[in-house]
Amino acid sequence: MKVTILILVVSMAGYGYSKSEKEQGIDLKLLQAEIESWKGIAVVDLIRSDGYPAENHYVTTEDGYILNVHRIPHGRNGKRNGKVAFLQHGLLTSSADMVISGPGKALGYILADEGYDVWLGNFRGNRYSRNHTHLNPNWGAKFWKFDWHEMGVIDLPAMIDYVLNQTGVDAVYYSGHSQGTTSFFVMGSLRPEYNQKIKVHVSMAPIAYMNHMTSPLLRMIAWWSKPADALFSLIGMNEFLPSKVFSAFGKLFCTTGITRILCENSLFAICGFSPGEMNSTLFAKMMAYTPAGASTRQLLHYGQEIPTVFGHFRQYDHGLIINLAKYGKPDPPEYPLSKVTAPVYLIYSKNDWLAATNDVKKLYSKLGNAKGMFLVEDHGFNHLDFTYGQYAYKYVYSTVVDVFAKY
Repeated sequence: MKVTILILVVSMAGYGYSKSEKEQGIDLKLLQAEIESWKGIAVVDLIRSDGYPAENHYVTTEDGYILNVHRIPHGRNGKRNGKVAFLQHGLLTSSADMVISGPGKALGYILADEGYDVWLGNFRGNRYSRNHTHLNPNWGAKFWKFDWHEMGVIDLPAMIDYVLNQTGVDAVYYSGHSQGTTSFFVMGSLRPEYNQKIKVHVSMAPIAYMNHMTSPLLRMIAWWSKPADALFSLIGMNEFLPSKVFSAFGKLFCTTGITRILCENSLFAICGFSPGEMNSTLFAKMMAYTPAGASTRQLLHYGQEIPTVFGHFRQYDHGLIINLAKYGKPDPPEYPLSKVTAPVYLIYSKNDWLAATNDVKKLYSKLGNAKGMFLVEDHGFNHLDFTYGQYAYKYVYSTVVDVFAKY
């Protein structure tokens, strides 16, 4: 069973990336060494090395998680417009996503140069927020008993309140990618008072409804019918830790330099990648900062959204008995998206394995204050291209800047 599933996952992850001349002459050992050299550089040091000021901040949530938030108070030009931007990363990533492409191309830097005071959030469980007042992530399951529901109802409100308190503004300009949008919709639905603390929200590759998504790994999780312990042996019991079988099949099916490393990276196995947007000069840096960590429940919760005829965006399904005790009914409740009253804009693409066009359109129809949808011009644009694509600044970030400027 492991062999059959992972042949599917890894071979599909490499789909569309042929053994072209782009991969010829790559010294794999040198590339791996470069990846290792980047791993020792923290995000604040990366930001400073790019010529921007950077600060470390720590936010303790009501349930004890200690979240590391990074700040770029202004750009290299010193311009300040009095506005505060809050950027939130996606699944299995970190605040590094918002600066990794470098000056002039990364959203965090672009906004800082526009004069924004930029704050970069980190959700519980990733490499920068792997801390708690009394729980140890390396001991037992308690630390990892969360998913993107807790990120929406606890982490985001805590970080936003902290940012407002530190800056003195009454609302932030929010843009999120992937899970950074999911958690926003959870917050806006269940903590509606926070809609007033958002000037405008721009979703990049928004995820809520998922029954049209095509990611092979998430579909495997969604339709798993074998014993649960077999699934957990593949993806991890508490922390999401894909087994070494990923690496073995990556070497078997993706035999050339860049493709081989991509296939061994669980983030790219879940989300896919597009050759046209792959920036080879950033490759080592991308691999060094991803995957950045997650709980297995984050993946399971997404997987629960998939195998439904009409599609759901609802809370975690604990099973009949716990659902009855926790929710008072056999099925988990839907998130009331009509309560998301902050102005929302969605940016989506046609080649997104996680945010399918039909699902994005359904999300748009359910929101309480949807203002606009933007389809990325490049129809080969993938889920991860919103943060790592070499033309993301052109296709996506220019729209974020324009929308922010309206409010």
